[in-house]
Amino acid sequence: MHVGHLRAAIEIREALDLAEVRLIPAHVPPHRPQPAASAAHRLAMLRLAVRGVPGLSVDDRELRRAGPSYTVDTLAGLREELGRRPLCVLVGDDAFRGLPTWHRWQALFELAHLVVMQRPPLAGVSASVPAELATVLHARLADGPQALALAPAGRILQQAIPPLDVSATRIRALLRAGHSARFLVTDGCLRYIRDHHLYKD
Repeated sequence: MHVGHLRAAIEIREALDLAEVRLIPAHVPPHRPQPAASAAHRLAMLRLAVRGVPGLSVDDRELRRAGPSYTVDTLAGLREELGRRPLCVLVGDDAFRGLPTWHRWQALFELAHLVVMQRPPLAGVSASVPAELATVLHARLADGPQALALAPAGRILQQAIPPLDVSATRIRALLRAGHSARFLVTDGCLRYIRDHHLYKD
């Protein structure tokens, strides 16, 4: 969890006037290799990263659930808790373009709004999306954040985030090489990484 992630979460929460943004670490990510750090370490670092940040919280429900960490299952659980309150799932532009490969992806719109985070200038979320997603996008595209407050789920919003060029891959490479990652992750996370000898060869 680096400062780019944290800044994007804060920007989205404020721009959409969200009550909170819950950060949910995956137990078994379906679309990428298993993370190098254990679930317990990742959860501890995430809690350190958001400590004292108003409006950001950590939700460990996927770590407590066996099997792949499917977003549709997570949203179903959140929907049961929240009733008819509007719920948004925040996804990056690349993740959105891959949405048709997600488990039961069409069911996501019954459970939440999708907020597609993009770095400015906004090129248009519809650019180069798969055909099966383009139809859904055109039917569900919201013209602004206020549209998300009118229903509990079902819309897609394109939202700009600050262009911070910070990469988790680069941070891990710096740490492996013994170089400083200060100001790329929080000081609390850096201390945790050092104390637990994470991301070393």
